[in-house]
Amino acid sequence: MQIILIIEDEKDLAELLSFNLEREGYKTVIALDGVEGLEVATRMQPDLVLLDLMLPGMLGTDVCKVIKKSEKTSRIPVIMLTAKGEEIDKVVGFEVGADDYVVKPFSTRELMLRVKAVLRRNVNDVAPSPIIKVGAVSIDTERHLVMVNGEEINFTTTEFKLLHTLVMRLGRVQSRDVLLRDVWGYNFVEDTRTVDTHITRLRTKMGEAGEMIKTVRGFGYKLEVQ
Repeated sequence: MQIILIIEDEKDLAELLSFNLEREGYKTVIALDGVEGLEVATRMQPDLVLLDLMLPGMLGTDVCKVIKKSEKTSRIPVIMLTAKGEEIDKVVGFEVGADDYVVKPFSTRELMLRVKAVLRRNVNDVAPSPIIKVGAVSIDTERHLVMVNGEEINFTTTEFKLLHTLVMRLGRVQSRDVLLRDVWGYNFVEDTRTVDTHITRLRTKMGEAGEMIKTVRGFGYKLEVQ
């Protein structure tokens, strides 16, 4: 049974989330502040963390940073829960390594779909295969490493899968909806700005090599060797 850690200081909401998740067949653990949540995440290493942004003791962004930087917990997917919905807040969430971002108030159905999608892509990670080289970029899909001009670049699980998808479809334009479906696992049209935010992060982390990711206006993105 998959374990989901809920780090949420609103006890009523945390218990409601727990009830709905357990009804879907998950086991849940609740932590009501950031410090406790980080301790539980490190000790239990759950399959997924639902993490509120505004927490007492330690902000959700700081909790996420530590989870993603620790060797013991870096592979645990994190879905950020927040009452904020501005684009800049999403960028901050993704910058600290969040795998997805849900704005309160959200429907139970939407959250369950996102949870299942994140867990599915974490389990069905990219299968081991030979190292793939495209231009200055080298991808080791077995070790989940990306090298750009010989330097290792730290990518989140979602960023890695997005880059791998673009590389495997070299030269072919991918719409935002297709990328949402194949990388995020959504079977319905979502906020496509999530894709744009991750593409921006990829380009930034890849430096000059990021220029290989081309924007196709009004449609999506493709990766081309320069």
